[in-house]
Amino acid sequence: MAALLCIVVFLLAPFVSHAADPDPLLDFCIADLSSSPSFSSFPCKPASNVTSKDFFFDGLMKEGNTSNIFGSKVTPGNVFTFPALNMLGLSMNRVDLAPNGMNPPHSHPRSSESGVVITGKVLVGFVTTGNVYYSKVLLPGQMFAIPRGLVHFQKNVGDKKAEIITAFNSQNPGVVNLSTTLFDTQPSIPDHVLTQTFQVDSSIVHSIESKFGS
Repeated sequence: MAALLCIVVFLLAPFVSHAADPDPLLDFCIADLSSSPSFSSFPCKPASNVTSKDFFFDGLMKEGNTSNIFGSKVTPGNVFTFPALNMLGLSMNRVDLAPNGMNPPHSHPRSSESGVVITGKVLVGFVTTGNVYYSKVLLPGQMFAIPRGLVHFQKNVGDKKAEIITAFNSQNPGVVNLSTTLFDTQPSIPDHVLTQTFQVDSSIVHSIESKFGS
């Protein structure tokens, strides 16, 4: 039994030590976005073509356009927008929220999340796998943490614009938005699946789908 336990621990060790992205084997690996990614990263841009500007990114400086149904805009700073993050296991987002705007319930399958409110008054909440809801209204300078894969949201509960900066322990944390995942897929999820799931009739399902353009 002891020998079996040792084997199991040995086999699990790589997954425990690499809870997010794998460790880099080079000083840097600027992503070559013209190439297809491997399992966890992009091929490297030739070192001879790397310049100082590859290591700097100004994409989070500009306020996002919140003129949409949710009143929010997420500006990503991940490997696709900032290739220097390739193999570094980190990324950041800027979240802009209009008054009453919301970054709707979603999850990140490949990363935990931390964030800090820069401006505004923001309700941050998440739900555990045990259906326990945790939340708090945050002011500028206050931080939050969201465990990996859990459904969460941010909502502006103030009367002015709000801004949040979030950080992830993955170069590409991924995002699953609950509303669009369920009601704006192509092709659509069958009506009978959604009506049974939410215990409503098909007219309500169609009404919700119409708001997302399906």
